[in-house]
Amino acid sequence: MGINWDSLTFSLTPTDTMFISTSDIDGNWSVGEYLPYGDIKISPAAGVLNYGQGLFEGLKAYRTKEGKITLFRPIENAKRMAAGARRLCMPEFPEEKFLEVMIEIIKRNIDYLPPYKKGSLYLRPCLWGTGARLGVAPAPEYTFIVYASPVGPYFKEGFKPIKLKITTDFHRAAPRGTGNVKAIGNYAGGMLPAKKAKSDGFSEVIYLDAKKDLYIEEVGAANFFCIKGDTLITPPTDSVLPGITRKSVMQIAKDVFGMEVIERAVHIDDALTADEVFATGTAAVISSIGLIEYQEKEYIYNNFTVGPKTEQLYNYITGIQLKEIEDKYGWIVDVDI
Repeated sequence: MGINWDSLTFSLTPTDTMFISTSDIDGNWSVGEYLPYGDIKISPAAGVLNYGQGLFEGLKAYRTKEGKITLFRPIENAKRMAAGARRLCMPEFPEEKFLEVMIEIIKRNIDYLPPYKKGSLYLRPCLWGTGARLGVAPAPEYTFIVYASPVGPYFKEGFKPIKLKITTDFHRAAPRGTGNVKAIGNYAGGMLPAKKAKSDGFSEVIYLDAKKDLYIEEVGAANFFCIKGDTLITPPTDSVLPGITRKSVMQIAKDVFGMEVIERAVHIDDALTADEVFATGTAAVISSIGLIEYQEKEYIYNNFTVGPKTEQLYNYITGIQLKEIEDKYGWIVDVDI
């Protein structure tokens, strides 16, 4: 394969095998098949292409120091995809089959799983309306597809602090829309704001609420947190994606570190006067935020170093993922090769 594990980034490296299953609108899924990774045929009138009837998920498999393989909270991904399917009028893919497929995809692409602490094998399950449809209505047929890729850090900085910019030119999601669903249509709109931010020297943008432009919503495609004293604050998931890493960090903060955890609207002033700020997501796990620019003024946190509580949370959750800290929650699924 010739993969340089030390220079791995968050980008696509095609692996050997993918999985495909199809269903009618009533959820009668085929057994499915494992195929060599490659292009697929799709109708130009497919619902996913014309009307954006599609979802995706992202989860990671890790190699531990002892060489064991772990998968982090896959059933949560299955549940979130099912919730998104209901919102977008698509049939749900069964949870038990979801887990079975994830494990088999790891096994069939095991040579692409990076060594211990060199990255992870990222799994990308997708659910698309692939049946032909002219007119805005649910597609008559659906495809569930899973492929994998070895990945490194999502941000080139790794766990070092990143620089973000609060945008007042763009919104990510509207109230009562699909912002809390991992719909494919949520992501194209973020490309231009991210491109502009990166050209100005930032890693990403922070989006504000679409109603008042006063409350923090998300960091690009990641969840936002701020710490004030021993209190951890994060926006509610009304129009924000209910992140699985987000949910895990909140549990750890409360149970392990005795922090008060609050879900509420996070005013800009809360964020700019916080002791520490960070973002969470499957791709980056936890990203420390060292600087936020708002209205051409820079706000720096911890002298642009990782905050102590942020580091504790990062070490604990990655410790669970790598089986170096006891998983008292039952979050880890072991993959036997």
